[in-house]
Amino acid sequence: MKINLLVQFLALIDELRGRDETTAEFERLLALYGFDYYWLNQAPKPVETLSGLILAGRWPQDWLETYLQKRYMQVDPTVRYLGHAQTGFRWRDTLSAFRTSPHRKRMERMMVDARQNGLEDGYIFPVHGRRGLVGSLSLGGKPVELESVELGIFDSIARRLYWKLIHIADPDMAARLSSIVDVELTRREMEALSLLAEGMTSPDIGRVLGISSHTVDWYMNGIQEKLGARNRHHAVAIAFRLGLVS
Repeated sequence: MKINLLVQFLALIDELRGRDETTAEFERLLALYGFDYYWLNQAPKPVETLSGLILAGRWPQDWLETYLQKRYMQVDPTVRYLGHAQTGFRWRDTLSAFRTSPHRKRMERMMVDARQNGLEDGYIFPVHGRRGLVGSLSLGGKPVELESVELGIFDSIARRLYWKLIHIADPDMAARLSSIVDVELTRREMEALSLLAEGMTSPDIGRVLGISSHTVDWYMNGIQEKLGARNRHHAVAIAFRLGLVS
């Protein structure tokens, strides 16, 4: 393990001046760790705007064009998994979470294309703000084995690097992303959200609360709207990050 390199970078990052010096020092760290490619980007959005979301990166020639042309953003298992991930994870581990997905074949095709372009394996580290997932750091190339303690430090590096570069690129956006979210949920919504966080379905929650599953769904729609969540998994993830559930 090269933990000292990671710790040194964390200690140094605030002293680095500007985007170029920061990314140059980070790329030096990645080279020492054996990662050939990386990209730091804002939270995933429709594929048409992907290139505009990247804050920094280096990837195989033609890969971004291939990714966009084949609309892999729509089926990318690493991006889908990222939506509810709390910490960093390995690319190759994501396919197992989508065994029954109707898009499984396209997911596999994307992973094959990635390997053929030199992206044999890698890791993604989510970056969270007060409003949920705000970005991520991807590291890839030849397979690199990271120990759990290294994964934890890379999680910290992803957060520090993201916020440093977003502040440099767009201070106003950085302020919006980090602003406090004032969420007011009713007692019933809090009860339903807590049960949802325990893995219960609408019928399960309805039985516990003594209400119909349709009423539960109505509560869930309200919760998602208040939290700005895309779906229930996203609502739970945001609730954990805001401290609404534990």
